[in-house]
Amino acid sequence: MKSKKMIASLSALSLMCSSAAGYIASAVDTPIEPTDIIGDVNNDGRFNLSDLVLMHRYLLRRGTLVNYYNADFDRDDCIDSFDLCLMQKDLIKRMVIPSPIFKSRNLCSTYTPDDVEGLEADDEFIKSQTEFALGFFQRSITASSNTMVSPYSAIQALAMTANGTGTETRAEMEKVLGGGMSIDKLNKYLYTQRINQPDGSTYSCKLKTANAIWSKKGLPVAPEFLKNNVNYYGADFYEANMDQSTVDDINSWVNKNTDKMIPKLLDELSVNTVMCLVNAVTFDADWISPFDPAWNGTFVNANGEKENAKMMSSDESYYITDGKAQGFMKMYEGRKYAFAALLPDEGVDLNDYISGLTAESLNKTLSNPETDGGVHITLPKFKYDFEIHMNDLLKDMGMKAAFDDSISDFSKMFTNGGDDIYISDVLQKTHIEVDEKGTKAAAATSVTCDAKALPPSKEIKFDRPFMYCIVDTDTSIPIFIGTVMTVNN
Repeated sequence: MKSKKMIASLSALSLMCSSAAGYIASAVDTPIEPTDIIGDVNNDGRFNLSDLVLMHRYLLRRGTLVNYYNADFDRDDCIDSFDLCLMQKDLIKRMVIPSPIFKSRNLCSTYTPDDVEGLEADDEFIKSQTEFALGFFQRSITASSNTMVSPYSAIQALAMTANGTGTETRAEMEKVLGGGMSIDKLNKYLYTQRINQPDGSTYSCKLKTANAIWSKKGLPVAPEFLKNNVNYYGADFYEANMDQSTVDDINSWVNKNTDKMIPKLLDELSVNTVMCLVNAVTFDADWISPFDPAWNGTFVNANGEKENAKMMSSDESYYITDGKAQGFMKMYEGRKYAFAALLPDEGVDLNDYISGLTAESLNKTLSNPETDGGVHITLPKFKYDFEIHMNDLLKDMGMKAAFDDSISDFSKMFTNGGDDIYISDVLQKTHIEVDEKGTKAAAATSVTCDAKALPPSKEIKFDRPFMYCIVDTDTSIPIFIGTVMTVNN
């Protein structure tokens, strides 16, 4: 016998069921070659996330199904939210393969991403990404210590997160990350950028990008949010407990995907954390023409102090200058990537020089190297790590709503709404090594999303004498009873 709650739910869905039943009947006469794969509502011969997204849109009356027969998952001649729940449960069961390494479950381990179309880099994309890179860098530097950030890694993690936003939160993230272009358009640019990176198989240069999402177990992640991040960012998706085991899993994943250059990204997660989106980038390339062997030299640091350094030298073909600084570009194998360095003119402070750069001026300098005569350069070998919490600088760049739990909108992240979700932390760690042979660099960026903790309705401070008792709950008889008059006994 159905409960009153179930009867009410069925009554509420009766109109939708009646309409759907008619659709099923009409589907018999539709001139398509229907598949017999239950759940394959887009009739492409596969049952995957695309079908879940289409079914979700259909139930919201925002789309139509190609194969209505396959949408009736429980075969009761009615297409409703019960079918969607069964589809989701069955798809998760198909996709989950227990990991021998991680305690979290990868729900996308057997999912083949849909074929999506990307966009080739053009002036709009180049301008927006240079603006973000320079804005991020200018807000990261300190007066006298080394800095190294990866705008690319940050964009990957933040763009994945932006796919779960709505209203003002989305508008701000689109402006900061893409110069105002829609996140749907930015997805396509970033997809093309990611899949065209060298993997090191043809020549000694690779740029490897990995993305993953950890979501709190039991929360209903929105199908379209999941689909976009799997299709455009190649993201793995893990269902996790959001405890120390999840922290360990994330750190293991980052260590593996940065070739062990960043062995640990996170220390802990908040009890309120519901999702953590992580990017890892690894760059490993040899110079086309190596530096001469290093020798002992001297480097004068930002405080004017002399330091012993291993110095390298080489003759380079590409000289760059903007009238306030000069430098060089040195090609890595394959010529898809180059190392560029700029030294401010004597009397020009480095921090002042950087603060005066614009996206247009930087792009012009890097895009127009001079090749007449070449340049002899001397450069120190260097190796260091860097980390930065990006919350404040992202707010300063215009991305404020995402961090404000009173106005943030992550309604497209979970199917049950996201009004109480906000970004609690954006953390990036980087590593770089430059020597005679080439360069190794890695970056990892995490975007941690928390749910707003509800404040208690009442507050009592036991900051003066009080009584207490230990009670038998069956009889309410105190077993122990006493008072606290002082805490300094």
